Amino acid sequence: MSTFSVPAIVANPAGPERRLGVELVVDTGATYSLLPDEIVRHLGLATPWQRTATLASGEDMTFAMGHVLMRLGGEEMPTIFLAGPPGCQGLIGAVTLEEFALAADPVHRRLVPVPRVFL
Repeated sequence: MSTFSVPAIVANPAGPERRLGVELVVDTGATYSLLPDEIVRHLGLATPWQRTATLASGEDMTFAMGHVLMRLGGEEMPTIFLAGPPGCQGLIGAVTLEEFALAADPVHRRLVPVPRVFL
């Protein structure tokens, strides 16, 4: 499957005027979204929790975790993120895609609305 990135705006939920436009890779294999450390620090995002995740290499790594406001298309809402190391690639994970009711269209390299949500 190919990878692609999409534009997003990320903001601090405690001070939404602190916002930044970013390009994030859509990674349907990732559970949570990932933001590089420099973006987390620039926005002053709180990371009150920690989560251990298994990387694609099989290595376990513990990440700081918090909430970020994210705008995808015309919709903005809070989502969970993991704080990655400096210089890492920012990702949109499956939780964020589900929250926004979006799916990856790798052929056309875009996000598409999920027409129906099941409870």
